[in-house]
Amino acid sequence: MLASFLSVTQNLGYPALAVFVGVEALGVPVPGETAVIFAGLAAASGRLSIVAVIVVAAAGAIVGDNIGFVIGRRGGRALLERPGRFEKERRRVLEVGDPFFERHGPKAVFLGRWITGLRVWTSWLAGASDMSWPIFLLFNALGGAAWATSVALAAYYGGHGAEHVLSQIGLYGIPVALVVFALFAWWWWRRRRGRTQTGE
Repeated sequence: MLASFLSVTQNLGYPALAVFVGVEALGVPVPGETAVIFAGLAAASGRLSIVAVIVVAAAGAIVGDNIGFVIGRRGGRALLERPGRFEKERRRVLEVGDPFFERHGPKAVFLGRWITGLRVWTSWLAGASDMSWPIFLLFNALGGAAWATSVALAAYYGGHGAEHVLSQIGLYGIPVALVVFALFAWWWWRRRRGRTQTGE
């Protein structure tokens, strides 16, 4: 399955990565970060360029966030509070995001990139909160570039690490390791349960 996804990533390439990241940043809950992770893994296998992955992901995040900011400025709050489908979830976004954004301001724009819920809604909340666009643009650009770099590189070096482990232990080493881990977990659970029953 992983090989198939990596093959799709290679075939669709950077445009698909930009679309996934940009649409997520725009406020649509699609797996943008997952796309960056798989693109980083594809780069680790030599199918994509890690530098291009970082640049495309950062650009998609920044462009999408700024479009989301404009939407939020021109009526995003009214849309989120509008009665109808997913109203509870949309209002929950405001309940969580508003206090966080009000307290931390620009830091929320920067750090929101690494928080799943806020990554989708930060730009809308920034626009709805009448944040200054130049300040938003600055911290959003810094956050988008840092996020794309950290996520892509983590996947890239993680992919190299996985390849190294596989080359050392071989394919059959994985089920053996899983069995050993399962036996250890079972032993640990039985030991803990015994202590609980004896009141230790």
